[in-house]
Amino acid sequence: MSEEMFSVEQVAERLGLHVRTVRGYIRSGRLRAVRIGKQYRIARADLAALTGRPPARRTTSAEVTSIVQVDGIDRAGADRLATVVLAAANTGSDPARPLRVQTAHDEERGRMKIVVLGDAGTTAELLRLIDAVLEPGNGLRHGEARDA
Repeated sequence: MSEEMFSVEQVAERLGLHVRTVRGYIRSGRLRAVRIGKQYRIARADLAALTGRPPARRTTSAEVTSIVQVDGIDRAGADRLATVVLAAANTGSDPARPLRVQTAHDEERGRMKIVVLGDAGTTAELLRLIDAVLEPGNGLRHGEARDA
């Protein structure tokens, strides 16, 4: 139980109210509190609920959406590239903020699209991997020799 708890006096001071007013809020049920002995303790979340402010959360986050288009790739190359990209996305990312990856291959045009959504750092790592895999001579594009 690591949630911060406040006394009635601390809550009164924070809200600019009299201690009796805070106790009245507790008795009427307007403010949730836990009674420990002869004193009340108010959780941070319950205080936030009273004031209408959500509990403090991490607000700085960035999400990146990237679309990679690979031209001159056949179905077999697209399947191999999709396998590499999806495996990297599923093994290397933070479980709390996973990468989301979608792939599509247009056989008629010989084109593949890879859509990546995730945090900036992990997305950049995946884009570097895609760039490395698409180096000439890796056998993924039409007309390149493949080593078996």
